[in-house]
Amino acid sequence: MPARKTAAPLPQVSVESAAVFRKKLHGWFREHSRDLPWRKTRDPYRILISELMLQQTQVSRVLDFYRRFLERFPDLPSLAKAKPQRVLEAWEGLGYYARARNLHTLARHVTETRDGVIPSEPAELRSLPGVGAYTAGAVASFAYEKRAALVDTNVARVLHRVFAPELDPKSGAGLKRLWHIAEQLLPRTGKLTWTHNQALMELGALVCSARAPKCGMCPVQRGCASRDRYAREGEARETATRKTAPRARRARRTATAS
Repeated sequence: MPARKTAAPLPQVSVESAAVFRKKLHGWFREHSRDLPWRKTRDPYRILISELMLQQTQVSRVLDFYRRFLERFPDLPSLAKAKPQRVLEAWEGLGYYARARNLHTLARHVTETRDGVIPSEPAELRSLPGVGAYTAGAVASFAYEKRAALVDTNVARVLHRVFAPELDPKSGAGLKRLWHIAEQLLPRTGKLTWTHNQALMELGALVCSARAPKCGMCPVQRGCASRDRYAREGEARETATRKTAPRARRARRTATAS
């Protein structure tokens, strides 16, 4: 009988490294964060809507939809009472309509079984229709300032590059390890967790991007395990741009002359 494979140990972040990472990240966020409407509220209903809308959709597209949706359904009871077609009409243009259906089902469920109160604990949130681990962590930390981790695509990319470049962030095992890292990085209090989780997401969206990370602007570059690799790739892109620019200018001049 073949020996059973032993699971790889979960990655560990030292207390000192976590503290330095948080300090630099939070300082950067306070100076560079975007002014977004869902960051100005602790209303769990509004935060839940923003989080579902932001799934697989760019922030710039969500802004107007978010405002119009709340004008039409300003609170959970108004959404729960609405007909499904009206909810889908308010969502039209955002795509991935299962999100709207789940949101409507959730509103009715919470209204009927929880007296209209969206729960604050991640485990309870995950029991709601359409709410996964990330959304549960987001609502718990952003609405209720709970000490809860979250890992979306942007956060996974940051944690993967900074702490565990050897992992495959798209695999189940890799994602499990990234969640473990996220939990180790959490501040001691829920109030600071709001800033921390927002900052992680913002860093992934604005600096640690998928295709061309801006490592020179990154507040945590000194402790990043992938810094040298992306620095080399950035230099290679700049060299290629310098070499192709003269040819492109000559081609434009030739086309104009002809």
